[in-house]
Amino acid sequence: MKKILILVFTEIFLSSFGQKKMNSVEYKNSPEVFTIKGLSQSTSIDCGTTTMILLSGQVPLDAAGNLAGHDIETQTRQVFKNIENILKEYGATGKDIVKLGIFMTDISKTPDFRKIRDLYINLQNPPVSSLVEVSRLFRDDVLIEVEATAVIKNK
Repeated sequence: MKKILILVFTEIFLSSFGQKKMNSVEYKNSPEVFTIKGLSQSTSIDCGTTTMILLSGQVPLDAAGNLAGHDIETQTRQVFKNIENILKEYGATGKDIVKLGIFMTDISKTPDFRKIRDLYINLQNPPVSSLVEVSRLFRDDVLIEVEATAVIKNK
């Protein structure tokens, strides 16, 4: 009987204080962002009290697949509009971004990128980021691609 009581109390303790199991992974696309067949724009992972949202690299194409501008500021603005539209599908915004991965063809344009980026992120707690200069992206006229990770509290 003592062993049974110990087992019951152990199970109650573990279920009361143990980490909540992670739920399913969910994939979403925004109708306001250009979609490439066979690729997901984002995925979310339920982590118990929060949800982590991972976005694929966003490029400066509008919903119709047209390039937005030929300068880093215009292209960055479109990239962050795309990011915002995808995050909106989860009830999130750019203020929820915790990590950015930035790929640029000309790293000297970083100040122009940051000027636009700063309109979309939480400036009190800016996201951690990695900036990589690349020789080219998937098209010669694309100057920037940005990956984002956001975290939101579950309701």
